[in-house]
Order: sequence, then C-alpha cells, then structure tokens
Amino acid sequence: MRSTLFDASHQERQTAERWTLQSPKMLRCALDPQSPEIISAAGAMVAYQGQMDFSYQGSGGGMKMLKKMATGEGSNLMRTRGHGEIFYARQNNQIFLIQLEGEALTLNTRNMLAFDSSIQWDIRSLGGAGFMAGGLFNLFLQGQGMVALTSDGPPLLLDCSRQPTYVDPQAAVCWSANLQPQIKNDFKVGSLIGRGSGESFQLGFHGPGFVVVQPSEGMPTVTSS
Repeated sequence: MRSTLFDASHQERQTAERWTLQSPKMLRCALDPQSPEIISAAGAMVAYQGQMDFSYQGSGGGMKMLKKMATGEGSNLMRTRGHGEIFYARQNNQIFLIQLEGEALTLNTRNMLAFDSSIQWDIRSLGGAGFMAGGLFNLFLQGQGMVALTSDGPPLLLDCSRQPTYVDPQAAVCWSANLQPQIKNDFKVGSLIGRGSGESFQLGFHGPGFVVVQPSEGMPTVTSS
C-alpha cells in the first residue's frame, strides 16, 4: 500500500517531552502515574494510546452550570489520568504552549485546550455587559505547569501599556492577569434590537501587559430565547 498519507511527516513524533506539538494543530501529551493529571476542554481529545481514565472536572455547587456556559462544550471540563499518550485538537485551530513558572494568565474559555492539574484555576466573570458580548466568563490560571491554548488563525500580540486597546470579546485569546478589561459599548441600546453581539461591545485593556488576538471571532454563539 502506497500513499503520501504514510509519509514520516504524518507519523507520531517520538519524544521524551511531556507536551509536544505533533503539528501546528495537534498536541501530544504523555501521562504516567507519577505525572500531574491533565485538565482539558471537553471534546478536545481526538485519540489516545495506552490506559486512560477520564472524568468530568466538576467545580461544586451552582458553579457547575456557569462552567458549562463558559466552556461552550455543554459539559464540565475533562480530567485525565493514566499511562500512555493522549492527543488533543480543536476545530482545526492552531495550538500554542505556554509554560507558567509562578505567573498568572487570563484565558478566553473558548481558546482553552488543556493544562496541567498542578495549575490553580478559577472561572471569573467580567460582569456588566460581558454576557451579551459573549465574554462574561474567563479562565484564570496561576502556578507551575504547561498551558495549551488555541487560536483560530495566526495570533497577534498587542502591547496594552502604550495606549488603550479594544478587542472583540470573541477574538481575545488571552491576556496578562494583572489587566482588568472593561466593557466598552459604542452603540445605543436601540441599535442592538435584532442584532447579535457583533462589534457592539469590546473589551478595553490599558496598563502594563499584553493581549493576544486571533484573526477570527471563532464559532458563533448560539443563544436561546
């Protein structure tokens, strides 16, 4: 049997690294009983080899319902333990790895792929008009470990320290945890009737830090009447 499908470029990359990008859009994570478990977006796992144990990562109390809304997956986050290799991908998006070394990061829940369970995390609310803008909840991460996030296209890194920076909530991937984004509304309430969030709301950033923006508003948000 012959095909370019079987070329070496399509085969699994063998490495001793725990987190490895197999391609710009496929992540491989190695697990063993001594390594931290992995918390991922539900539905992000595309394959695994070995023995894995999957369970939903609940948050307790009424936060479970909020977390479902935040992840956009219709369920809680997924916790994985085991021995072998697990592969993650999400909607053909590009994947980027960030090593946290005691720092903190705020991440759009739609762009979260996976992270080490050694990292402390919390769902936080922007408040105000964030829900209408599709950005009410975001994921706060802090500690030691690896974070994998996705971008729908090549991302842009913006410096928010020089001047105010305004970003569509659905295009914001992540930002410095010290930045407290403010909801900015450029339209009158009457202009929102019969419209989606569109560009009516933006997240405003200003201060020492960065925001990463993807060249897409991602998957459309489906709201119930």
